[in-house]
Amino acid sequence: MQTRRNIYTACLLIGVLLLTGFGLTSCEKEKIDTKIILNSFGPSPALRGGELRFIGNNLDKVTSIILPGLKESTTVEVTDITVVNEREIKIEIPQDAGEGIVTLKTPQGDIKTNTPITYSEPIMIESVTPTTIKAGQTLTITGDYLNLIKSVIFFDNVSVADSVFISQTRKKIEVTVPAEAQTGKIILSNGEEIPIEIYSKETVNIVLPTITSIAPTTIKPGATLTITGKDLDLVSKVEFAGGKIIPTFTVSKDGTTITVTVPNDAQDGIIKLIAKSVVSVESTDKLTMVMPSNLVVTPTEVKNKGSMTISGTNLDLVSEIKFGTLIAAITNKTATQITLTVPEEATATVATLVTLSTKTVDTPAFTYIKPTITALTPTTLMAGTDLTITGTDLDLVKQVKFPSSAKIVDVTPASATSFVVTVPTDATSGNVTLITINGTEVVSPMTLTVTAADIPVITSMPSVIKPEQLLVIQGTKLNLVESVIFENGIKAVNFGTRSETTLEVYVPEDALKGANEIQFVTFSGKIVKATVNIMGTDPILPTTVMLTNFNGGGNSQSTWGTPFSFGIPSIPLDGTACMIGNSNVSGWTWSWAANWGTLPALSDPDLYVFKMDICITKPVLSGVSAGMCFRGWDNSITLGNIFATSTDGNWITLKFNLNPGNPINGTGDFGFYLSCSETIDLSGVYIDNFRFDLK
Repeated sequence: MQTRRNIYTACLLIGVLLLTGFGLTSCEKEKIDTKIILNSFGPSPALRGGELRFIGNNLDKVTSIILPGLKESTTVEVTDITVVNEREIKIEIPQDAGEGIVTLKTPQGDIKTNTPITYSEPIMIESVTPTTIKAGQTLTITGDYLNLIKSVIFFDNVSVADSVFISQTRKKIEVTVPAEAQTGKIILSNGEEIPIEIYSKETVNIVLPTITSIAPTTIKPGATLTITGKDLDLVSKVEFAGGKIIPTFTVSKDGTTITVTVPNDAQDGIIKLIAKSVVSVESTDKLTMVMPSNLVVTPTEVKNKGSMTISGTNLDLVSEIKFGTLIAAITNKTATQITLTVPEEATATVATLVTLSTKTVDTPAFTYIKPTITALTPTTLMAGTDLTITGTDLDLVKQVKFPSSAKIVDVTPASATSFVVTVPTDATSGNVTLITINGTEVVSPMTLTVTAADIPVITSMPSVIKPEQLLVIQGTKLNLVESVIFENGIKAVNFGTRSETTLEVYVPEDALKGANEIQFVTFSGKIVKATVNIMGTDPILPTTVMLTNFNGGGNSQSTWGTPFSFGIPSIPLDGTACMIGNSNVSGWTWSWAANWGTLPALSDPDLYVFKMDICITKPVLSGVSAGMCFRGWDNSITLGNIFATSTDGNWITLKFNLNPGNPINGTGDFGFYLSCSETIDLSGVYIDNFRFDLK
């Protein structure tokens, strides 16, 4: 019984198991998922030509795989798919596949990768040929992933973009060597913001022009020079010594010769050929410039300020002629003759011809004409009186020295045969010495007998003083002075010391302001004059005719230049605007100019003087002259250098005579002008109240 029960139990158990197994199998079939799923793909970065694997479910159902192309908006479709199993497939990555999202084509629709595919692309250069090449020829670069290259860079940073490559594939680039390329290694760049740059192992030698000879080696500027060599078609410029670069020349078709015109200012030295790559090559031979020769000077005794002629050959090459450091004015020049004016201060006994090539050559030696003195008239006279000097070439004389005199007298002879000079009051007997314009001294062969003067001699006196101040005058024979008379007949009444060497006089309170010419009258009635600036300005009177007070109305601040500006001065006169000097003033300029508005008219200009008020804290000793126009240039006066003397911070009035008989009728241009021979500083000058006053 027990055995039967066991058999029954066993059969029952087997049945249950069979039923259970069937049930389990049915349940599993109901849970199978047919959905196509992509879980991952790789590798990424990948290698083109390598495998790309996709992992997921039911991938055996994928019909094709779409990869991005190398160019934007292009794709590459792969249908050759290797099915490993339903969970894995793989493809070979095409060479023209690009980076981006990968798409799997399936019956259930497209499946896109969550991340883009990228590539590991080791750009390599295998060879660069030829390694010696000429601009314009084709350079071939082989390697791998060269399709990624955006530019080929030659030395020195000469870049060729892929848009002008002759050809480009993954394995090869062909490019034309640019004219600017220089010898060196090349660089391949992928053109990214932070680029990958690959240097070649080989140096690419860029062919340069070569010079074998130049002819002729001695040449005249303006002539044709022939340069012989090789690859001269690569030349962009020819450089002569002295840095003279010539961009225009002729090259033979075979590139073996260049013909070029020698510039006028070419210098001795080598020739350089500058290639289009900016690299230069030099000639072995030096070029020598032809010089003026066979020089003859006429006359052989020349006169300062006179004419001189130089004859010879190749004189058309001369750019200037020097007498020492002085440059002569050339009046006429040909290839065989030059006419010039001898500089008035010249002393050099040869003239130096300077060519445009900066080379120099000296003329034969010559001498200078000197003045001669044939007579002194009279031979006996009193100091302070006139002496007539007679002779030859006296127009060369600029100064006369007398024995014992502290003063050298300036002269401007109007004649070459005679002139008159006043003997200084401190002169004594002896020989007279003439000083010429070039500094040569000529002593008279005869002596002059001079008796002492009977007039006072002033050797020192202040240039500026105020009313009621003590004016101290130094000199000799000042004890001969009886009276001191200031302008307008104002006589001094108060004195200090009165001796032979010193005269002290108090300036009258009502002395005319500005430049005041004082008369020193001796007991015998002789008069000696001297000028002093009396500080203080003349008043503006009811009869004053005002040109401008610079206060801003009408044309009062009209200007055509910038020597002065307008404003309130730091040293006030009347609290209103005036002209204020500027620094760095040069040339010829208008300072105040009026050709519009109301212009004054004078019924009789002979009754008036022109006045201006001025304050000078920083004198301008030289280099400037001023002037006024009252009816354009038809009526103008020269004021001279009115800025030479300091007024010690005070305002004074300057006075100038008008042109007699020349009407001022309210027409034409009125103006104040400056003529500067050098750059000057007027920052210490103030000017106000241009006006006419009755004499």
